[in-house]
Amino acid sequence: MPVPREIFLSHASQDASKASEMADELRRHGLPVWFAPAQLAGSQPWQDAIGEALRRCDWFVLLLTPHSVESMWVKRELQYALYHRRFEGRITPVRLAACDVERLSWVLESTIHSVDLTQGSAVAWDNLFRTWGIGYQGPLDGG
Repeated sequence: MPVPREIFLSHASQDASKASEMADELRRHGLPVWFAPAQLAGSQPWQDAIGEALRRCDWFVLLLTPHSVESMWVKRELQYALYHRRFEGRITPVRLAACDVERLSWVLESTIHSVDLTQGSAVAWDNLFRTWGIGYQGPLDGG
């Protein structure tokens, strides 16, 4: 699988700190990430910026939590990715907490393999990075 030109990181606003950690980890491994809180400028119409990013990005990583499966905006972003063929085989759901994924989309559980990071194990992180043919470099703190 080719290395992404840019990953769209979809998350619920209540999970911004977890999403920021994920974006940092992806970037640490050399992957470019579009992450709304980091990329939006003051007074910028955020819906337009999100739309531009979705049109530009070639991968879609979806953070699954109880908040994200209830988020109207996460659902809209996912619907966009599911609709556009260029995201076919390039949608990566990442489970960060136990949640009812079917509340977000029936398609995810039945057709797309997710990465389970609920325990945060090195094996799970390695599974995520193998998506792009990259080996997991381990945590920065060595633990």
